[in-house]
Amino acid sequence: ASVPATRAAPVTHTITIEGTRFSPETLTVARGDRVVWKNNDPFPHTATAKSKAFDSGNIKANGAWRWTAARTGTFDYLCTLHPTMKGVLVVQ
Repeated sequence: ASVPATRAAPVTHTITIEGTRFSPETLTVARGDRVVWKNNDPFPHTATAKSKAFDSGNIKANGAWRWTAARTGTFDYLCTLHPTMKGVLVVQ
């Protein structure tokens, strides 16, 4: 009898917002993982996918927002308040 492959437990990844930048700018995660955007700047930011797959709304200073990667794909995102802030989230 074959044993089904077990999937690793979901992992939580953190993207830090600081100095009006997302760090890391590109992050690869597995489907089912959680991503947390942590805002260390003294003013609000958003993490908004261009495809509309996710939108944090305003993440206040010293605040955070969590999202679970439910589907695979490459998601370009930006801060709608500071459009020069860009990132890429790859979900495998």
